[in-house]
Amino acid sequence: MRVLLTGSSGWLGRFLAPALRAAGHTVTGLDLAPGPETHVLGSVADRQVVDRAIGLGIDAVIHTAALHKPDIARYPAQAFVDVNVTGTLNLLEAAKAAGHDRFVMTSTTSLMISEAIRREDAAEAVWLDEQTGPLAPRNIYGVTKLAAEGLCRLYASERGLPCVVLRTSRFFPEDDDTHRKPSGENLKAIELLHRRLTVEDAAGGHVLALAKAPELGFGLYIASAPTPFARADAAALKADAAGLIRARFPDAEALFAARGWELPKSLGRVYDAGLAERELGWRARTDFAAMLAALRAGAQLPFAHDPEYTSPLVKGR
Repeated sequence: MRVLLTGSSGWLGRFLAPALRAAGHTVTGLDLAPGPETHVLGSVADRQVVDRAIGLGIDAVIHTAALHKPDIARYPAQAFVDVNVTGTLNLLEAAKAAGHDRFVMTSTTSLMISEAIRREDAAEAVWLDEQTGPLAPRNIYGVTKLAAEGLCRLYASERGLPCVVLRTSRFFPEDDDTHRKPSGENLKAIELLHRRLTVEDAAGGHVLALAKAPELGFGLYIASAPTPFARADAAALKADAAGLIRARFPDAEALFAARGWELPKSLGRVYDAGLAERELGWRARTDFAAMLAALRAGAQLPFAHDPEYTSPLVKGR
């Protein structure tokens, strides 16, 4: 299949393009920033750019291009509407006009987090799945990605274009721009318990979604590493997450301490990716247990950490 990959110069794009080729697809990359996987330079907000890309003989679209939460400090709200909403509409319209039978879009679990959830005021950890709602995104990033999801749902139901939306949890390599302690690799290791996946697993989810879209019609799935916890653990996770982790993984604390890391005292939210496993047939390969196995073996950590990473879009400004 000839796939148009938007956001091809981004962090996900650089892993997704080779994963698509490994699955037998031909990839045409579209991005505002140049990169080794990008063939068409331009913005998805520009319909002429989109039409030119689709006109290259494309069979399907995987839409990963977006302005993200860190971009809030760099771009006005209108830019988020232009790229995340209008850009998605441009691609959906062009794909439908070209007779495509599948469309995959990258969304974000961030849009599920209201200010109340972010403050973690609840007495127990908030369990988040595809039925969570009503949704009240806390910033322009979440608002526009939720709108883009709605466009995909609309085109699937009213226009007959099969769409799969993946709400990915965190897979960025840089440090968190707000969370300071624990930080770095320690924070990423903890997040594999409840709110992270590897970029390789994110790429694999998109490849599978591309294959499954026609039979699903429409699907919306959280994509995150499988949590070792259950809803019944919500109170314990908020009150004493470290104790629960010790009970499930007896050597975790010692393995963490050997690297100067610490276990979390409390976890305020958990993303449940069970629906993606049941309906899409996707399960992240790397989870908290895999990370502990790497620590035991003295092997390379199974997730990327690069405090100096800067997106190609920012580098080009």
